[in-house]
This record gives sequence, structure tokens and C-alpha cells, in this order.
Amino acid sequence: MKDLLLITPPFTQLNTPYPATAYIKGFLNTKDISSYQTDLGLDVILELFSRNGIEKIFNTQVNLQEISENSQRMYALREEYLKTIDQVIPFLQGKNPTLARQICSMNFLPEASRFNQLDDMDFAFGNMGLQDKAKHLATLYLEDISDYIVENIDADFGFSRYAERLGKSANSFDELYSKLSGDQTFIDYFTLKILQEKLELIQPRLVCFSIPFPGNLYAGFRCAQFIKKHYPHIKTAMGGGFPNTELREVKDQRVFEFFDFITLDDGELPLELLCSNVLSPSEDAEYKRTFLIENQEVTYKNNSKRHDYKQADIGTPDYTDLQLDRYISVIEIANPMHSLWSDGRWNKLTMAHGCYWGKCTFCDISLDYIKIYEPISAKILVDRMEELIKTTGETGFHFVDEAAPPALMREVALEILRRNLVVTWWTNIRFEKSFTRDLCYLLKMSGCVAVSGGLEVASDRLLQLIDKGVSVEQVARVTRNFTEAGIMVHAYLMYGYPTQTIQETVDSLEMVRQMFEMGILQSAFWHQFAMTAHSPVGINPEAFGVTPVKEEILFANNDIDFKDKTGIDHSKFSFGLKKSLFNYMHGINFEFPLQDWFDFKIPRTQVHPDHIHDCLLDENQFGFKGNSKVVFLSKNVIAENRVKNKKKYSGPYTLLTFHLKTNIVKIDLEQDKAEWLMKVLEENSIENPKKITAQQLKNQFEENFEDFELFWFSKPMQQLKENGVILSL
Repeated sequence: MKDLLLITPPFTQLNTPYPATAYIKGFLNTKDISSYQTDLGLDVILELFSRNGIEKIFNTQVNLQEISENSQRMYALREEYLKTIDQVIPFLQGKNPTLARQICSMNFLPEASRFNQLDDMDFAFGNMGLQDKAKHLATLYLEDISDYIVENIDADFGFSRYAERLGKSANSFDELYSKLSGDQTFIDYFTLKILQEKLELIQPRLVCFSIPFPGNLYAGFRCAQFIKKHYPHIKTAMGGGFPNTELREVKDQRVFEFFDFITLDDGELPLELLCSNVLSPSEDAEYKRTFLIENQEVTYKNNSKRHDYKQADIGTPDYTDLQLDRYISVIEIANPMHSLWSDGRWNKLTMAHGCYWGKCTFCDISLDYIKIYEPISAKILVDRMEELIKTTGETGFHFVDEAAPPALMREVALEILRRNLVVTWWTNIRFEKSFTRDLCYLLKMSGCVAVSGGLEVASDRLLQLIDKGVSVEQVARVTRNFTEAGIMVHAYLMYGYPTQTIQETVDSLEMVRQMFEMGILQSAFWHQFAMTAHSPVGINPEAFGVTPVKEEILFANNDIDFKDKTGIDHSKFSFGLKKSLFNYMHGINFEFPLQDWFDFKIPRTQVHPDHIHDCLLDENQFGFKGNSKVVFLSKNVIAENRVKNKKKYSGPYTLLTFHLKTNIVKIDLEQDKAEWLMKVLEENSIENPKKITAQQLKNQFEENFEDFELFWFSKPMQQLKENGVILSL
């Protein structure tokens, strides 16, 4: 028995838990409030994609004369699906790696229409290896089954979302309410059966649903409805990304037939107060940012004077109860960077609450989750990493920041290196010029394998209008720095921004094409601009040349329909942009004219064919910056004094041999300068939390020698910098 049951309803990710309930459970631990968490989405997927589930799928009556040829083929091969499903799922859970050879034989899995795309991807399998190729084939196999479900049984099904259309731009609750008033769906059968088992086991007094996306909304309501009908003594609450952005103006009383409470923004304090009110009711109950029914009206209660908790005080996320070894790794697209979202188990952490930039005009910067910026200290963050490694056994981390701050990333990387931690991590960033070659190399050394960031529209005019604070040239240089350090880069791309012309869309595509061809982008995703109620564009649309379509808001209010003064139908570009990007991500067809991706006439690009190449021409590397911090990464140095003079030295010199992880670097210096450098290396090793500045180094050097800059930019020192022995941050 637990006081609280925390639920993530179907569906989010297959490969790793959505972190909200783990964050909340970690906080509740600090308050001695007992809780149990469950990922209903994973439980449903595992029931559905089992022999029993597949039997139910194929036992559902269909008219063989009316279904598609693809579904007919799958129905005919149903015994093959029954035979293989209980082999494939454990393989994707990492429990049966030897099955990869069988899967890759191409004579093991039944194949339907999803396998038709294989010819275009064969080149990538060699790069990704046998296990990844098998994961990709097994993913296609699951997607075939999903296609059969969508066509013949439940049109709302999707691996990472369910009935998403009901939650998107749902200004009215009518359609969702009508669906909930109807019969249970095929997927509901699995969901509610598992929910009942959890309720009987845990016997909670309060059930809290984390609803991050529109694709979780219907299932959350269906579960709450089930609880109200069969367990009326249990209170229900909703929080998470969807209510935070969409339900800030909810007025429809029918919503509260399902949920007793809806909380907004940071959930720790609102939930603590809810627990107190539910477990120990009192007349003068305090609430924080909470909707409820009072006197037959929807009421927003925010009568607590307590402040939200600081990030340092909310505890470490706790993944207890979640069956981490049962998550499924899938590879939908044969692209190593793109696969990070669906492949592998990642512990989720946040470096900083909110966004340190907080200006992008398309973003919900008026809401607390963006507006209130609060970083966590590197020491606390790495403490939490070590704690999670102990409790989960996993060393992979995804920092789910709005944009991780470069200075904090640097400190986290140094802290990881000081503690000799072996971790793999990735995060979301802004393409700041602060990401120099040296910083990117440091991040790589600490275990960073990938970053994602918003390039948005690759047009300097529009980037300025968006108030992105970057230029295309800057983004190109930063992505080059990451790529050369061995860190993969994913770019979020946007089309259809207010006042964007057709020419700008074409030129933006050409910029993206060149960046992929130059090898400085590994992955990307196009999405069409959506005007949201809480963004600067949504708050002041006329200033951006758009006119909103007014609608009465009783339920969700986030996406706003609008008319752009340009009158351009941007949606017609969707297919061509995505098809070209799919090819570029697989390293092919860069030579195709842009016109070939579209079935309507587009203007020729006005971007010079060498534009990105010219952006990457090296800047001057010999400027002395006295305030830069200097980090020495290598301790493995052997010094050998040489008596025989070299022409460039008038006396004895020292050969310094640096044994790096993957290569050896040898330099020779005058003996006294070599001794000085060895002393500096020893005094300023990575273990020393104090970082010396270039100016302090210069002052130390010039106590004994002349012209530090001549020494600092000499060929031997450049060798050490180029090989990552010395970093200027």
C-alpha cells in the first residue's frame, strides 16, 4: 500500500521512462511521502506485442475482401508473427543478442510493406553494425504490426502516442468527451486491465497522472474515468507538460468528472500540498497553482504563500518500481544520431531549470518552465549522476534541458573527469559561439556523444526576427567544432515562420543541404511553425504579420490558427522538405537539384554553392585571451633530457613524450622551459578545482623568461593544443 500512485499513461517512449514520475518520486522521498510509479504505456506495449496480444489482434474479425493487400499478406502470415514475437521483444530488450544473426539473415522475420524501404538504407547498416541492423529490421517488423492495428482495429494507435488528434488544439472538450462516453477501444482493454491490477496491488489514496503530450491525454482521461467509476474513494490529479501549456484557462466543468485536481508548472510544491489535503483534510486547505471544482464552478486556487523549491532541494530522480530491463530499444531510421531518441536506456536529468536565453519569439517564454532560469551546481549534478548509476546500473544520461548553458556544461565535464566517471551523455543546446573547438573536445572527453539544437530557419533575416541570437555562419562553425570533436549534431528546423517567403524556404533548404554535405550536421527534423498562445508571436500576432482566428476557449489553449499576410500555403513544402532531409541524413543525393524534391515549381536558390564552405574558413587562432581558463588534460608525460644541441637551441633541450589515449605526441623544448611546463602540468592537473587563466600563466612564465606569447603560440605548444593536451576555455 502506498499513499500515491504516479502514472504515465500510454504512450511516450519505448526505450526509456519519461522522467516526470521519477522526478516527483525523488522529491516525495525527501518528504517521506510513500509513492509507487508505473509506466502504463510500456506495460500495454508488452501485453500487446506478446503471443497472447498478437492472437487477439489477428482474432479480431476483418473482412478479407475489403482490407488492403498489405493487411491481407500479414493476416496470411499470422502464424509467423505468433511464432516470432516472443523472440523479437526480448531481443529488443537486450536479452538475446545472438538472435541478431537470425534476424539479419532476412529469412526469419515475416516482411510486409515497411521492409520496402530497405534498399535505400543498406549503406547505413555497415556503419551501424550487426546489432543495430537487427534492431532496425525488428523495428520495421513491429511497425508492420502497428500498421495492421491502425488499419483494421484501432485507428488511434501509435507507438509513442495514442489518439493524439483529440488533444491537439482542442479548444472544446466535446470531441474528447464524446469519445470517452463511447465504448472502450481495443487498446483501452489492455490499459484498464493493467490499471486495475495496479490499483488492487497499491491501494493508493491519490492517483497522479503525468500528461506530457497530447498523445497521452485520452488514455489519462480514460484511466481517470475507470477510477472514478470503480474506485470512487480515490482522488485523481493531472499535471505535466500538456496541462502546463494547454489547460491554463480550462473552464469546462466536465473535465472534473474525471480529475479532482489539475496542477500547473513545477509539480513539487503543488503535489506536496495536495497530499496534505487528501491524506489529512482540513477546512483551511492551501493549494499552489491548482484547478478544482468549488461551489459547482471551476476554481483556480493559489492561496499558499510558500515558495517553490530550489532545484538543489528536490532530490535525485528515483526510478524505483519502473522495470528498466523491460524497455525496448528500437531504431526507426538507420541514422546513428537520430536513433538516440529511441535506442538505449537513458537516465534523465536537468542541468538548469528554464532557459538562460528566453527570447525566441516562437517559444512559450512567458511560462514558468521557460521563464524561471535556475542552474544546478556541477557538484550536485554529478552527485546525482553517481547516485543514479548506483540505483539503476545505467551510465547513459540525457540532460533534458531547454538549452544547457555552455559554462555549466564545461563545469560538469570537468567534474566528471575529476571523478574518473565513465558515462555517456547528450543534451539540447543553443548553437552559441561559446562552443569553441576546445570546449567541444572537453565535452567529448567527459562522455558527451551528441547535442541537439535549434537552427530553426537557416536565414539570417528570419533568425533575427525569431530573436535566436545566432547567425547561419555561427551555427555552421559551432556544428563544425562539435563534429570535429566527434560529437554528433541534430538540428531542429522550421518552415512557415510568419512573413517567410518561398525564396527563403528554398534558400534555407540549400543551407541545410550544404551543411549535411560538408558533414557538420548528422541529423535534423523539419516542423511547420505553430503559433502558441504563450509565445511573443501568440501574444502580439499583429507585430509579426499574422492574424489569429479567434475561438472560444473552454478546454485546451495553446496552438492558435492564424492567417499569414503572405498568403503562402507552407504545408505544401512539407513532403519535399522531409524527403530531401531523409536522403541527406543517409548521405545521399546531395547533387539532386532542389526542384527534384517538389512536385510544383520553386525558384532557384540564391545561396552561393560554397556558402557554408566559406563560413568554415579558419578564423585567426593566434589571438591571446588573458581571461580564458586553461586546462591541462594529460598527466602521462615522460621527460628525457638531451645533451646534443639542436640548431634551434643553444644548449641542452628536453624531449617531452605525451602518451595520449589514442596517439603519442612528442615535442622538444629548451630544458628550463620544459621544466617550467612540467611543473605547470603538475600544479594544474584536472584534479585541481581551481583553473588557472592564460594571464596568470603569462605572469608566471615572465618571472623567469621573456615573451610568453612567442612561447604560447610556438609550434610545439600548438601541437599540444591541437591534440587536446592543453585546452583554453
